[in-house]
Amino acid sequence: MLTLRSKTLDTVQSRKAITVTPPSVRVSEYFNTNVFHDSAMMEFLSKEAYKAVSNAIKNGEKIDRSMADQVAAGMKNWAISKGVSHYTHWFQPLTGATAEKHDSFFEPTEDGRAIEKFAGGALVQQEPDASSFPNGGIRNTFEARGYTAWDPSSPAFIMEGFNAKTLCIPTIFVSYTGEALDYKAPLLKALHAVEKAVVNVCSNFFDKNVTKAYASLGIEQEYFLIDEAMCVARPDLMLTGRTLLGLSPEKGQQLEDHYFGSIHPRVYDFMVDFETECYKLGIPLKTRHNEVAPSQYECAPNFEEVNLAIDHNQLLMDVMEKVALRHKFKVLLHEKPFAGINGSGKHNNWSLITNTGTNLLAPTHNPSENLQFLTFFVNVIKAVHDHADLMRGSIASAGNEHRLGANEAPPAIVSIFIGSQMTEVLESLLNNSTSKNVSKAGSINVKKIPEILLDNTDRNRTSPFAFTGNKFEFRAVGSSANSANAMIVLNTIMADQLNKFSADTQALIKKGKKKEDAILEVLKGYYKASKKILFEGNGYSDEWVKEAAKRGLSNIKNAPEALNAYISKSSKEVFVRNEIFNEVELNARYEIMQELYVKKIDIEAKLLAQLATSHVIPAGIAYQRNLAENVKAMKDAGLSKSDTEVQVNLIKELAGHIKIISTNVAKLLEELDKAHHLSSTHKSAMAFSGKIKPLFEPIRNSSDALEFMVDDELWKLPKYREMLFVK
Repeated sequence: MLTLRSKTLDTVQSRKAITVTPPSVRVSEYFNTNVFHDSAMMEFLSKEAYKAVSNAIKNGEKIDRSMADQVAAGMKNWAISKGVSHYTHWFQPLTGATAEKHDSFFEPTEDGRAIEKFAGGALVQQEPDASSFPNGGIRNTFEARGYTAWDPSSPAFIMEGFNAKTLCIPTIFVSYTGEALDYKAPLLKALHAVEKAVVNVCSNFFDKNVTKAYASLGIEQEYFLIDEAMCVARPDLMLTGRTLLGLSPEKGQQLEDHYFGSIHPRVYDFMVDFETECYKLGIPLKTRHNEVAPSQYECAPNFEEVNLAIDHNQLLMDVMEKVALRHKFKVLLHEKPFAGINGSGKHNNWSLITNTGTNLLAPTHNPSENLQFLTFFVNVIKAVHDHADLMRGSIASAGNEHRLGANEAPPAIVSIFIGSQMTEVLESLLNNSTSKNVSKAGSINVKKIPEILLDNTDRNRTSPFAFTGNKFEFRAVGSSANSANAMIVLNTIMADQLNKFSADTQALIKKGKKKEDAILEVLKGYYKASKKILFEGNGYSDEWVKEAAKRGLSNIKNAPEALNAYISKSSKEVFVRNEIFNEVELNARYEIMQELYVKKIDIEAKLLAQLATSHVIPAGIAYQRNLAENVKAMKDAGLSKSDTEVQVNLIKELAGHIKIISTNVAKLLEELDKAHHLSSTHKSAMAFSGKIKPLFEPIRNSSDALEFMVDDELWKLPKYREMLFVK
């Protein structure tokens, strides 16, 4: 009789590749075809409507309601010309996923016929039934009213289903009383704050031609890809996105043969199909490759403005999962789907760009321009130093807890890597000394800013926040996360820090200091106060943990504790001062993130108990039974006690592991009940982290030991070697 596992293997091995034919060999010929971009607006909108939308995008001007009717009509006509029948406000609630409620353009008329209608009011604002979205106590469960409002800065797009197409309009999501209930609303505020601060610094101290600026972002996305039949046969993968138990294969990633290796044909077909759909949606994917772990891959886009980059990344994850269904694959976006091999993250490459085309974090060969570069460079260091715990909190989650601090991802200690050359430049600045080897030009006087080479650092993959030549790479963001969380924090603290820099520098100028001298003096002070966060070595090492403790740097290993940064006095002040959140919104967000942690670990705990009870223990008992029958047969055949010693010892070892599993499952269920009756969500989250999660380990260890011992035919769950290597 075939087991579920053997049927799964047969299914996977009988898969046939799906033929994928992109619309054209040239991506440029179909890029953006499903996006209401500039040329589409010019074709379908009146001159007045086009101007209104352009001003909203470029200058943040509000669109008049009467003009919104014209925009809506043009958008509808464009969508219908593409075969669209429905529209939706596409938003990003605090679930971490995207949300959509579809409405038809169809509207009956009094004469019994129908028309396609889309009014400006429906474009600008809608009222979804939003009672079940996380709100952190802002609204009662029975109060369903919440509003979505159009974000013109992110273009509308068409999502293609198997049999239908839907016009998606990016929106913010707020409560009836105006509090933000999503990621986009506070992100837009943070981006506005950092733009205002950047323009102020540039125009007052460096270049009066700078009148606008934006934060740019490139998000590298890691993911695993396994056959969907494997996922269906593994309840833990299906319900939690990760394997709660499973014996690591003898061959994992140790040969490093998967990294940048030849892409498997079936996976290659998926990638081409997935990229084609992304290109039609205007997602500028540039790179694809095998990652370090078996069955792990990465894709990366060109850089975009932060708001659009994040919308595209959220959309990318959705498209990836939908396209995978066509190829009978399952995309795993969990930060740690498989124990013993690398997990997944999404590296956020961030910089600041002016309307004059200057990347403010890119050094140049012109020494006179490098004072501006050093100003922004040092202010980034100071901002991250002063708000390191908040940066840590911004990437805290149940999934990312498995990566941070492990020998594969940035540690839970927030540090910054800038490279030896930049370290020498800053040390020279601090000590008023001569800096050597900072450029091809040789030694320079510290009062004159040096020529700094563009490729001024190596890369340090162990650093959570690394300077990579013309940008900073926030490497610690989890693969399933909405990057908005990290970007809200980073852009807010940067805006706040630049405002402080302006005030500190102007104060010295008023005292008679020359502008350049005042800037250098302020930067020296910032660097001296922040240099303890700089680290060039191996962030995975035990030595760094000890060194970081000496420096007074935080090492917050669990998510519930890390999330406390959101409600600290300094965090509340920086968010409120820059008008990103009010205290009600911050407290609500904190409650939501703690609650989400509890829910995810709760699901894992209950599922682990169920798997151990209904899959693992029965397999162990069945093998015990077979061995016992074998021992009896051997004794009946006249064999001695010593002849059956191996089998008897195996039975005892099996019994020991079964007992460990059973005992710890009972403890797990008991602790679950206690945790759910604690007086606050944070206390409950800490109990899940400190008391419930530790019980996973003995259950898993004994389960994996049984998997190693039990007859292969009796083990029902697909094994690591099958999930990771069978395509």
